Amino acid sequence: MTSTDVRSVADPEQSSGRGTAWTALKPLVLRLHFYAGILIAPFLLVAATTGLLYAASFQVEQIVYRHELTAPVGESRLPLTRQVAAAQTARPDGRITAVRPADERDSTTRVLMDVPGLPDSTQLAVFVDPYTGQVRGMLDSYGSSGALPVRAWISGLHRHLHLGETGRIYSELAAGWLWIVALGGLVLWVTRRRRKRLRGLIAPDRSLAGARRRLSWHGSVGLWAVVGLLFLSATGLTWSKYAGENVDELRAALGWTTPTIATSSGDHAAHSENSGHQHGGAGADVDRVAQAAAGKGLSGPLEIVWPGEAGGPYLVKEIDKSVPQRLDQVAVDATTGQVSAELRFADYPLAAKLTRWGIDGHMGLLFGLANQLLLALLAGGVITLIVLGYRMWWQRRPTRGFGRPYPRGGWRKVHGAVLVPLCLLAVAVGWFLPLMGISLAVFLVIDVLLGVRARMAR
Repeated sequence: MTSTDVRSVADPEQSSGRGTAWTALKPLVLRLHFYAGILIAPFLLVAATTGLLYAASFQVEQIVYRHELTAPVGESRLPLTRQVAAAQTARPDGRITAVRPADERDSTTRVLMDVPGLPDSTQLAVFVDPYTGQVRGMLDSYGSSGALPVRAWISGLHRHLHLGETGRIYSELAAGWLWIVALGGLVLWVTRRRRKRLRGLIAPDRSLAGARRRLSWHGSVGLWAVVGLLFLSATGLTWSKYAGENVDELRAALGWTTPTIATSSGDHAAHSENSGHQHGGAGADVDRVAQAAAGKGLSGPLEIVWPGEAGGPYLVKEIDKSVPQRLDQVAVDATTGQVSAELRFADYPLAAKLTRWGIDGHMGLLFGLANQLLLALLAGGVITLIVLGYRMWWQRRPTRGFGRPYPRGGWRKVHGAVLVPLCLLAVAVGWFLPLMGISLAVFLVIDVLLGVRARMAR
């Protein structure tokens, strides 16, 4: 593989000799798109494939754990306090952290506990029949999303390939380069096809054959997917290790952090996707706590978080993350049953709302099944683009004598007023997205070495 095998047909701008800024920049964009496509595509392919699995994990979870998640509909439900007591009896070694009351007629109540030996961010979920108090099963529950083992396993595969912190490098590289590949491809496709009619831009040209036909499909699919790919890249970076830390610092500096609910003890806060749970034991009448929250307009699905070890109020949260979202929170005094503080999602700053919507959209929660289907289509689109891209490269690799390469040294023709800001932007982006910056430097070294080899072979 070399970096000089990326041009399959003559470019009208190149052949006409017009010295526009884009004529000079295009070889650079094409080389970057090529290197990222060849070297980063494997990471993108893994991310897309595991993302496709995750999009289907919600339905898989419902099927695999149907017994735990559902219960026969009875005449009347037991008080929530008795349901919690049944879970505590089944696991006396567990410390109750929260309870999610059954929100459907045939669903179970989920009592969350801290028990010894569980990994970080993992709790034991005890599923209780709300009509009989029977414990229908116990499963590990991961994070604030409440993912059960099968979905948690797929999520871990998507995030870090079950390789721990080291594995997160793969997903950060994929998210860090996805937006560059998408935007670069968009610019190349639009400038290439601008003399064509609109249909030639948004739909593949079926009259073509061979490599040109595959290029037409590659560009059209990429055009339709580009907005979704930019969204996945931006939201995916918020979970990354190194870039994610910079994102958090930027949000804090700009005041874009998620607001927290004010309580007298300060023990509770609005929870993000990566936050933990407070710990405590079974305490006051949880039915009275739920009634107090209902009096403030909170409706299911709910999560009632127990006070921390230092005491304090119960925190009742709406956890419906699908549109229209119900994410209000209230703090309820365990002794008096009075609401001591409120936090309404409507009062969140716009940036905090956008963050919430972005995370939920990336996880397939914002629009329910439609959201999951859209994620599946995007994942399928990425897989298609990668397969077509590799196929085109394989057909026009130098050993096949396919195509005329772009000349080297195109950057020398770029005016300094354009080149200097472009270099500064690349440095800034590389600093904010460290793994992307390091890999970009590696690409430059590879390109220089290949150029040296090409000159020595003459």
